[in-house]
Amino acid sequence: MAIRLPSAAKNILRRSASANRRSSISSDVPKGFFPVYVGESEPKRFLVPLSYLNQPLFQDLLSKAEEEFGFDHPMGGLTIPCHEDEFLEVTSRLN
Repeated sequence: MAIRLPSAAKNILRRSASANRRSSISSDVPKGFFPVYVGESEPKRFLVPLSYLNQPLFQDLLSKAEEEFGFDHPMGGLTIPCHEDEFLEVTSRLN
């Protein structure tokens, strides 16, 4: 079953994946997941299931990331500009 993603999500993930391939970060990411960095001053790393990408709530977070950073994320991976508690609240609704 293919996941249909908005073009913004595809571009963000493509950039994130290429940055991860250039670093050692991707070596500890299990298949079916991708890393995101969340937080204001000290970003925390989370592993997110690919299935979240087709969820409207998560797509809203991806839109925030696109607005804030475009497709150039400072952490080398996908950085989501929100507080950790907001991220956890959104992802808890997706389980």
